[in-house]
Amino acid sequence: MIFHASIPARQPEHAAGVIAELWGGFAAPFPAFPGSWMAVAGDERGTVLEVYPADRVLHPGDVDSIPGDAPPAGYSAFHLAVATKLPAEDVIAIGAREGWRAVRCTRGNHFFDVIELWIDNVTLIECLTPEMQAQYLAFAKPETFRAMAGAGAR
Repeated sequence: MIFHASIPARQPEHAAGVIAELWGGFAAPFPAFPGSWMAVAGDERGTVLEVYPADRVLHPGDVDSIPGDAPPAGYSAFHLAVATKLPAEDVIAIGAREGWRAVRCTRGNHFFDVIELWIDNVTLIECLTPEMQAQYLAFAKPETFRAMAGAGAR
């Protein structure tokens, strides 16, 4: 289970506020890293998404993010899937308001739907409405993943 994660953003305070809006939580400064903010879900798991300035990087052993050697933000293989209580049209409207790509998509062979919300049009957050969460939970079972992986699953 993931309790917290971090993403880069050009405007960390703003991005954290949008993510908090999706969760019905709140955004606050993240004092461990100057200029960083956190979106706090306010759930029983303590779910937090830390949002660092896009020009900051983490280094092994460091207790702080430091400016420098971060290439300009670009697409990557990283993404998160998050729950939201909002209906799909509200999530898409938030994307439109922010100027960020937000589109409903179907994953796999109609396994489940998500709304792709691209923070700064670079970092993918898959938003799952209550209906989509039910689809995902019906799909995301160990036996499903074992079958997808075939004989290589342990």
